[in-house]
Amino acid sequence: MIDWIVHTASPVTVLGGADIDDNQLSICLAAAPIVVAADGGADHALKAGLTPLAVIGDMDSASPAARVAFANVLHPVAEQDSTDFEKVLSRVDAPLIMAAGFLGGRLDHTLAVLGVLARRGAGHVVLISDSDACVLLPQGESAWDLPRGARAALLPLGLSRVTSRGLRWDLDDAAMAPDGLVSSSNQVGPGPVRFHVTGPVLLTVPQAAWPGIVAGVPQGR
Repeated sequence: MIDWIVHTASPVTVLGGADIDDNQLSICLAAAPIVVAADGGADHALKAGLTPLAVIGDMDSASPAARVAFANVLHPVAEQDSTDFEKVLSRVDAPLIMAAGFLGGRLDHTLAVLGVLARRGAGHVVLISDSDACVLLPQGESAWDLPRGARAALLPLGLSRVTSRGLRWDLDDAAMAPDGLVSSSNQVGPGPVRFHVTGPVLLTVPQAAWPGIVAGVPQGR
């Protein structure tokens, strides 16, 4: 049993080591002012003048300056069988996690992050990149208030079945898989978008649509 390092009823922003611009940071902090850094994400916190509640990871990426600045909140995790992203998710208990600095950059890092979401069923995590807001859809029914005409994609992270209502090209109990059917470049129609999902499916929308994603994240953790 892994003990929580951060246990809070408030949303948390988690910063990773990939590129983060000011807009991504502003979005995350607007929804989740508490900051946790995953290893090299500590340097983003340092540059932005933020003080993280914790810095979690194997500490192979954080700069010496960041390690000194945040020495009293460092939580080294030496094991190498998980990524820093998973180390954080397994030690931070929060109803919503806004995560920046985990998409873009190295492809292997991005795929590892998506694999962690699928394996842990981490539907409380909203990933923000320079172009997208992404969330793992909850199992069963869910509804999302998204801007009409916005791009929407359903990316299966494993074997899945999906029914949708409110998209331009709806799915009816469609069998989806990473090496099979993928609904890319779909579009939001009028009214709320509804899904019935079995299996791990990532919903991605334009970054500007992030408020609808945050509003739709189940809060009953």
